[in-house]
Amino acid sequence: MFFNAELDIFRAVLKKCRVNSMLIDSKGTIEDSVGDFEKELLTKRDIMFLHNYSANLRGNTIYKLTDSFSLSFMFLLLPAVESDDEKQGKTFVIGPYTQKEMTRKQISDIARRYTGSQSRQEIEGYLASVPHIPGGSHVYAMLEALAERIWGEGNFTTVDLNYEMSGGFSPVQMKRDPSDPEKTSMNMKLMEQRYAFENELMQAVSQGQIQKTELLMAAFSSMHFEERTSDPVRNAKNYCIIMNTLLRKAAESGGVHPVYLDSISSGFAFRIEAFTTLSEAEELMAEMFRSYCRLVRKHSMKNYSPPIQKVIAAIDFDLTANLTLSALAAMQNISPSYLSALFKQEVGETLTEYVNGKRIKRAMQLLETTKMQVQNVAQNCGILDVHYFSKIFKKTTGMTPKEYRESFTK
Repeated sequence: MFFNAELDIFRAVLKKCRVNSMLIDSKGTIEDSVGDFEKELLTKRDIMFLHNYSANLRGNTIYKLTDSFSLSFMFLLLPAVESDDEKQGKTFVIGPYTQKEMTRKQISDIARRYTGSQSRQEIEGYLASVPHIPGGSHVYAMLEALAERIWGEGNFTTVDLNYEMSGGFSPVQMKRDPSDPEKTSMNMKLMEQRYAFENELMQAVSQGQIQKTELLMAAFSSMHFEERTSDPVRNAKNYCIIMNTLLRKAAESGGVHPVYLDSISSGFAFRIEAFTTLSEAEELMAEMFRSYCRLVRKHSMKNYSPPIQKVIAAIDFDLTANLTLSALAAMQNISPSYLSALFKQEVGETLTEYVNGKRIKRAMQLLETTKMQVQNVAQNCGILDVHYFSKIFKKTTGMTPKEYRESFTK
């Protein structure tokens, strides 16, 4: 297989991280040496499920599953080998692992439910040894890179089987009936699921975890919106408004300055009121997930000190403003020399270099997309002296503004 080398390297890295991986053939046989105890546990709880489900596995898909032991797995159907006896590819499985570190009480509670031949102490010891893969781990990035190698960039999706098998998580607000304890318990469980989903989503967005948001979007595709009115579209709009606010706050906690958040939040608020069908609502919600996540990845300033965060936000907010060192230092009531040293230390270039870089990048966009005169382009980028503008533009791009524009019109 053309991706064998990448798969071998990935599995070697997983082994170094104490994360198990397996290949299961079309007959349900585990091709790797797995300990007897672990094999019994996995076969009873997961491998048979994976084998039975394999007939329904789709290509170009990464699957995620969390079992009743709170053990998680990721797996995908590899392309079939071109031979007479192989009509279906092997299933590559990563796991078990935990998404959250388990407390002693959680381990004890899970072990108490186990009905196999092993003792409770053996189960507890095993669960305590299962590796923890937190959100944002390199494991997710490497799996995504492997999927891109196998299927091509952007040609695969992710599916959470727990949501699929349960018919999709539904944050619907059901009517409370105090006389029916069973229904009250169900309502409470649905509410807890909804808040757990939202909390997990907020955490993923605040960390810019695009792959995790894709998993959550797979769950959201079958959701019903809260029934607060008799109009289902209005219900969808109300929930989208709530999610827009939550996502904005999550991105802010991820280090994105309000100057970046305001425009995207306002844009989504306008689009929420414009959609007319539930399918449009789901599409817009998925776009909101991705957009806020990308915003964190592109504009998070969590690693910068407050003064540098404010300076970068001021620069991006208005390139035509007075962005000299003295002006930006005065804005925060600090000395120019201190700001200069701090900016160089945290950003890796001088303030002037950073500002000029932003202005030239903006100029390139204007030259590519408009017929604006060079002098007006310079002014729109905050440089009043067109000769100085042409000088730094050529120093940065190797071409004059005129030559650069002409290169796009040939």
